[in-house]
Amino acid sequence: MSSGHSGGSEVDMTPPKRLRTADSGAETLSGGKEELWRSTVDVSIVMPVYNASCWLDECLQAILHQDFTGTMELSVFDDASTDDSRRVVEGWRDRLEARGISVVISGHNSAQPRGVGHAKNKAIAQSCGQYLCFQDADDVMLPQRVRLQYEASVLRPNSLIGCRVQRVPEGSTERYTRWINTITQDQLVTQVYTSHGPTVIMPTWFCSRSWFLKVGSFDEGGKGVPEDLIFFYQSLRQGGGIARVEQCLLVYRYHEKAATHSVTEETIWNQRVEFLQERVLSQWERFTIWNAGKQGRKLYRCLSLTNQKKVEAFCDVDENKIQKGFYTYEESKERPKPKIPILHYKDASAPFVICVKLDMTGGVLEENLNSLQLKEGTDYYHFN
Repeated sequence: MSSGHSGGSEVDMTPPKRLRTADSGAETLSGGKEELWRSTVDVSIVMPVYNASCWLDECLQAILHQDFTGTMELSVFDDASTDDSRRVVEGWRDRLEARGISVVISGHNSAQPRGVGHAKNKAIAQSCGQYLCFQDADDVMLPQRVRLQYEASVLRPNSLIGCRVQRVPEGSTERYTRWINTITQDQLVTQVYTSHGPTVIMPTWFCSRSWFLKVGSFDEGGKGVPEDLIFFYQSLRQGGGIARVEQCLLVYRYHEKAATHSVTEETIWNQRVEFLQERVLSQWERFTIWNAGKQGRKLYRCLSLTNQKKVEAFCDVDENKIQKGFYTYEESKERPKPKIPILHYKDASAPFVICVKLDMTGGVLEENLNSLQLKEGTDYYHFN
């Protein structure tokens, strides 16, 4: 959206604070930008808000009940909500401040929201915590969340720290939830190319401010941009780590209005292919694509010419596909058109890019991989 957009501007809803300066005892009126010298707190809870009034009481109650004994603030940026979200947050200010949690609220009232990337960047910019705890307005943190993730983050200041989650309503996105909660510490690193997206999910992120600033801010492209995946990959490119607290620290809500639903699979696919080529395929001289069906062929067609030439074969378990003998890349500009052999997986050679959906074959894929004694992250990577 153009910056020349009329009809509303950024409004800082935080009343100016009277700060007592140590030396003179004089009171200074200040708000937002002029306040850069105010003392930092240990943890800023970063919360973008857009039309979330029905969830906010439960969310804010949970922040009030954190058992963390350090200093905390709540930084909220309202992205042009049309409901009474901002009034609800304001209504909690006194309770939160009585508990020692300072509250910073701002936002804008333009005709259109600017997107969750913009809202998170604004909430971070106006906050002052040494560590950042990302919280979606429709989720609920458990009492130990800030304490346990803070402890983990202090030990790993250059990592994104996640946690296990409880999905509500129960049973929604069952496979995805199981994946979030059960992949191993190694798989947090090896499974970053799958369609599930970040291996520690954005609503559970916790990191040091210094690491966030090193990676750079969230993409502000707005609706349809996977700003979490882009940031996650950027963090890995910078050498950042990934870790998960092995306890359920968040109630993660599934509902139709969630911003996640506005991102197209194609956008995410392109990000994933680019990252796979950059991190994995650039290191391999040749490889096999495991799946001669639609997904495997689509991956092949999306690769750079250099990486297409490295594809030794497709492999599969489906006899019909194997009997065809090869896949001809009809759209190729090359002459003769590339023909890629299709083999039974037992006749194919590692390394593999696996384009079979995880957790969908009733354990058969996992057994087949184990039978070949292959190591994930060396001999194969999951792409689906």
